[in-house]
Amino acid sequence: MTDIIIIGGGASGCFGAVQATRFGKSVTLFEPNEKLGRKLRITGKGRCNLTNNSDVQEHMKNIPVNNRFMYSAFSVFNAYDTMNFFEELGVPLKTERGNRVFPVSDNANDIADALVHEMKKSGVKIIHKRVTEIITENNICKGVKVRNETYYAKSVLIACGGKSYQGTGSTGDGYRLAESVGHTITEIKPSLVPLVSPDKYCADMMGLSLRNVTLNLYDREKLIYSELGEMLFTHFGVSGPLVLSASSHIREMQSGRYKILIDLKPALTPEQLDARIQRDFAENLNRDFINGIRKLLPAKLIPVAVRLSGISPEQKVNSITKEQRHKFGELIKAFPVRISGFRPVEEAIITSGGISVKEINPKTMESKIIKGLFFAGEVIDVDAYTGGFNLQIAFSTAYSAVLYM
Repeated sequence: MTDIIIIGGGASGCFGAVQATRFGKSVTLFEPNEKLGRKLRITGKGRCNLTNNSDVQEHMKNIPVNNRFMYSAFSVFNAYDTMNFFEELGVPLKTERGNRVFPVSDNANDIADALVHEMKKSGVKIIHKRVTEIITENNICKGVKVRNETYYAKSVLIACGGKSYQGTGSTGDGYRLAESVGHTITEIKPSLVPLVSPDKYCADMMGLSLRNVTLNLYDREKLIYSELGEMLFTHFGVSGPLVLSASSHIREMQSGRYKILIDLKPALTPEQLDARIQRDFAENLNRDFINGIRKLLPAKLIPVAVRLSGISPEQKVNSITKEQRHKFGELIKAFPVRISGFRPVEEAIITSGGISVKEINPKTMESKIIKGLFFAGEVIDVDAYTGGFNLQIAFSTAYSAVLYM
């Protein structure tokens, strides 16, 4: 018999295993993938934004779902503890815009490999098999089943992620296992996910990446998110870092409810932009409108912008009125994309929803239904915006769980 069985070799599972050994516990970790930390290795475009260099209050503000549940866990293990932990493992870190923390190497493998190395050094037993059942007796967790084999432990930690990025092993096993012993699973939805648009012109611009633009997300007429950065047009709508962040602010998708307005020239005021357009027009007075704005916008965007402006593409630049020019400037400062849906949960970076926090002790992460059963990471119904906050949730919940196991 081992002290602790951990189900899942992702961020929370591997981190929890290392911390448990430091508390003097023997640990057996189950992970079907031959490679541990597969999702961790691709986070942040393979750079791994592992936490946010900010205080507990800032982390709480960036968790739109069940943030009060996290207060105790953050009080015991916070972002500064995470940074110290990885630097002590020999991974130097740096802080970038928005207080996002990355390894200096910009290589997510360094984070995952450091955890795996520390686990092996600490004597964690790793078994590459899938747990099929939680064993309970009189509402007390006794161990797990792996096909026909039974493994006993004093306590079990479910840390096998959500349903996003299923190719990395996040197949929803944690929900199934928790539900099988009486836990409630709240609605599973994608978060940090590309967005679908009914606007056909998105497909016309497929592959066009915009940098240094400001994305403004509106819930009907109310601005709910605004950020400068990068985004991408696709065959289904829009994607890229700005869009993924915006998606986590959409709580209930309804037709006609959400729209994006993109400021294509955020560095220019409307007056400065108008002066810029006038300069371009002055250089192209005898050209057709569609050919007179080549320096202003990316090539793929021009035909769409012309269509939306209502100005004929063949109209000569010298005949464009002041009113037409101003309307065109307004379009550049607020380029519209309607939003009609999320891409599938399998394409999401994280899953919104999970094991109900009402059934988990927020101090210990122990089940209120089954004694000796604990939870950590994305499997719990808590999720945050981008910026390293979701991985910090994984680390803090894992730490709290093994502290009390």
